[in-house]
Amino acid sequence: MEPTDIEAPDYFHKVVDCQWACPAHTPVPEYIRLIAEGRYTDAYMVNWKSNVFPGILGRTCDRPCEPACRRVRVEDEPVAICRLKRVAADNKDDVTDRLPKPAAKSNGRRVACIGAGPATLTVARDLAPMGYEVVIYDADAKAGGMIRSQIPRFRLPESVIDEEVGYITGLGPVMRLGERVDSLKAILQEDYDAIFVGTGAPRGRDLDIPGRREAAANIHIGIDWLSSVSFGHVEKIGKRVIVLGGGNTAMDCCRTSRRLGGEEVKVIVRSGFAEMKASPWEKEDAMHEDIPILNFLVPKAFTHQAGRLTGVNFEKVEAVVDDQGRRRLVPTGEADIHHACDDVLLAVGQENAFPWIERDIGIDFDEWNMPKVSEVSFASTNPKVFFGGDAAFGPKNIIWAVAHGHDAAISIHKFCQGEDVTARPDPGVTLVSQKMGIHEWSYDNDVSNAVRNRVPLRDKREALGNVKLEVELGFDEKVGYDEARRCLNCDMETVFAEPLCIECDACVDICPMDCITFTENGPEAELRERLSAPALNLTQDLYVSLPLKTSRIMVKDEDVCLHCGLCAERCPTGAWDMRKFLLEMTTAEGLCSR
Repeated sequence: MEPTDIEAPDYFHKVVDCQWACPAHTPVPEYIRLIAEGRYTDAYMVNWKSNVFPGILGRTCDRPCEPACRRVRVEDEPVAICRLKRVAADNKDDVTDRLPKPAAKSNGRRVACIGAGPATLTVARDLAPMGYEVVIYDADAKAGGMIRSQIPRFRLPESVIDEEVGYITGLGPVMRLGERVDSLKAILQEDYDAIFVGTGAPRGRDLDIPGRREAAANIHIGIDWLSSVSFGHVEKIGKRVIVLGGGNTAMDCCRTSRRLGGEEVKVIVRSGFAEMKASPWEKEDAMHEDIPILNFLVPKAFTHQAGRLTGVNFEKVEAVVDDQGRRRLVPTGEADIHHACDDVLLAVGQENAFPWIERDIGIDFDEWNMPKVSEVSFASTNPKVFFGGDAAFGPKNIIWAVAHGHDAAISIHKFCQGEDVTARPDPGVTLVSQKMGIHEWSYDNDVSNAVRNRVPLRDKREALGNVKLEVELGFDEKVGYDEARRCLNCDMETVFAEPLCIECDACVDICPMDCITFTENGPEAELRERLSAPALNLTQDLYVSLPLKTSRIMVKDEDVCLHCGLCAERCPTGAWDMRKFLLEMTTAEGLCSR
């Protein structure tokens, strides 16, 4: 194998699996260490720079970082990364003086943003301090988009939304709230240098089966119903409620129903429990609130009497794998099942709706009626128009919308400067030794044996009695500290200096994970098999040194390394060092400071 180039930004970035998995590439171990030190405001600002909404995401993020957490390679549960973000948000001091200031003067460029959701707010956060006049249009009276309209208040208090959205509106964008855009062509004809579309996926899918029209009064589109609850237009629901769908929206619908009078609430899904799109913790929360989830039932018809919904008929199905390995749901042949109900909430998916985008303005659409958008620059086929969030590639989650907003802001800035929008800026990378003495480090390298802490919940009876009362109480400072110490400091990298190595194998002897091997070189597949412990995870690189004096090489399996630093402490010559790797994604504002 060729020697590893540790100066390549992606090498150690991929070793910090949590940051690699985060769409916004938040430096997770960096802010977790700050929490352990009680530096909550610093931890908050590390988050705010990359993911923009620490308090919001600390309660609602889909947590792509946690399945990637290296802790699951030594025990069952990852570090509670998401909820630690909330610890920083809940315990920070006033951050006003640490936020960017509104631009002192305009740079002469105007950018229209359509939709005031997380993607648009991220674009405004990046461009407004640079002197861009950012004008945000939204049909709602308050900014926030789906953050405000679709996430129930018992999961996300409005005060948290107001605070973090307010940090961005305080940067000076022009807020044209309560103004629905009905024509993109009309916006293009105004004096804007670029346009960003961040309108989300605002249309919930319907279910056109018999009885839909006759019982329409008690059959509700899930995301529309959640919005009506959020804005106070709906305050009650029937005692017997069926929620159709297996995603996170379905979980929000059923839990909201329990708080608005639903006594017998069921979630009914056509797939198996494991195949449901809802996050595991969302399903767990629903079941904790006494909501059963029934699987492998396909709705066939809404039953009704005298124009009123009486229930739903379901066909029982099962999963069958054919000769080609394809999984299909097929009827079992059993009799249909009827579930009585007073109301049905449809949460069977969301889709984009672009009737307001004319088809003669240079924006091409694909076969699914989605705009053709570059995954690199987020530009449409009209070079002046950029997309982001759910409007770009369909429904995902808040953290993806934030990542899109950062990238789109870079492209908008480049476009306004007449530069190539596909040329992406390199991130900022530092790799600094943490040596404080011969064998002392600037961080606590002791590996905690604590198990994952569970977030305390409000008493169930109290929680179900108020749709606006937050259920999760969050970690207090002590539990936050204990949880932060479970982090393995995966950004503290073991760096090897070949000229200093005397091949004594002391590092091999002391490594608790047997991840260091001195051996002859060879092809990767063969080399992985004959290490001290076979390196079976092909998604993680091997760290391969230059040839040593004996012609052997040092090979370290990055997959199972605990970053404990014992190799560096044991090495008699200092051939091993622990260095902090910090990768910071470049924003549009960062381009100007270069």
